[in-house]
Amino acid sequence: MFSSSKPGIFITGTDTGAGKTVVAAGLALALRARGIKVGVMKPVATDCQGVPNRLVSLDAAFLMEAAENEFPALISPSRFRNALSPHVASIVEKKDIDLKKIYKAYQELHKHYDFVIVEGIGGLLVPLTKDYFVSNLIREFRLPVVIVSRAGLGTINHTLLTVDAAVIRGFDIRGIIFNRIPAVNYSIAEVTNPKVIHDLSGVPILGGLPEIEGLNVESCRFGKLREIFQERIQIDKILAGTPAAV
Repeated sequence: MFSSSKPGIFITGTDTGAGKTVVAAGLALALRARGIKVGVMKPVATDCQGVPNRLVSLDAAFLMEAAENEFPALISPSRFRNALSPHVASIVEKKDIDLKKIYKAYQELHKHYDFVIVEGIGGLLVPLTKDYFVSNLIREFRLPVVIVSRAGLGTINHTLLTVDAAVIRGFDIRGIIFNRIPAVNYSIAEVTNPKVIHDLSGVPILGGLPEIEGLNVESCRFGKLREIFQERIQIDKILAGTPAAV
């Protein structure tokens, strides 16, 4: 474990595809607009593209563009081709996850940036190795957590399970962000779920993001992500108590 916590946030999700990358990129864009020198990191990435020794994570590339970072090797130190959990991908591809390399990359990023946004992979209990999970990485980094969730049917269970897992581990949960909230033709579940989750968990709801026209992770197009993030997300609650908020 690092001797002291560094200014930053860990973006986790209720599951794969919840929208962690969009939220992390939106936060990076919003913090840059405040004049904060922000770094980004996706420590472990699967479903990467390219040749074996030059794999590229599209999610990490999207984050790097959003933050205008210049150290790709630090942003995504552990990459796999197969769209699998990291533990399984490492077995299939016969390539170990080097946790020391991840720790070193995180420390190096803090030498260059004032605030680091770390995006996890999947949810809290996704295994990176046989006995090391995303939650272990959060504990090592000593970062507060933002949970990204969907708004639709089923999200109450998924979100409360994630909150419960975070609380049991003693994590500082800054709040929940709901992603892909429809602007029209929304269901009763999508309207009521955020309040229900807040009432049952006591965790702050930081806001919600709609589908954003022109946003595309694969081609690094952001549309109006920054403007919408600034308008709809309670950024000050994410930054609460960190030097970057000054």
